[in-house]
Amino acid sequence: MAFEDLLSDPVVQTYLHELVGPRGMPVAAAPPDGEVTDEELAEELDLELNDVRRALFILYENDLASYRRLRDEDSGWLTYLWTFEYESIPENLRDEMERLLDALEERREYERTHEFFLCQTDSIRFEFEEAMEFGFECPQCGSELESLDNDQLIEGMDTRIDRLRSELNVPA
Repeated sequence: MAFEDLLSDPVVQTYLHELVGPRGMPVAAAPPDGEVTDEELAEELDLELNDVRRALFILYENDLASYRRLRDEDSGWLTYLWTFEYESIPENLRDEMERLLDALEERREYERTHEFFLCQTDSIRFEFEEAMEFGFECPQCGSELESLDNDQLIEGMDTRIDRLRSELNVPA
């Protein structure tokens, strides 16, 4: 996928926004060609230097940017030259989807293997053991706890799991 196509993809934009947040998004959404300093980016994008540095560090932590250091011979100051490396975004997104799939499957199993009770007044959900400890009364308001049917929740999880498996090309 071409660099420009990656950045125009709404999924990629959401991924970058989740990583760097709204203040770092201008940095992530407009990577320059070649190397650039954090100061140059801050000036070019009219952003606070700390916001630019934070976004660059987050991108670096996620293997989406790299840097090299240059030391000024006279002053001893270090200059960091940043390069954006968005080639790994598709792989990062796949990893995120796989983590989500694992978490959903684990949660679905939990929902299937437990019985729940609900306080209608306070909207608090209890596992059977907890509800039994409280004599099937809400510890907050004293209302009777009612059996909760979570079949719809499980069906929703099944649908999302099937969609993720299909997108990841993972057999059921």
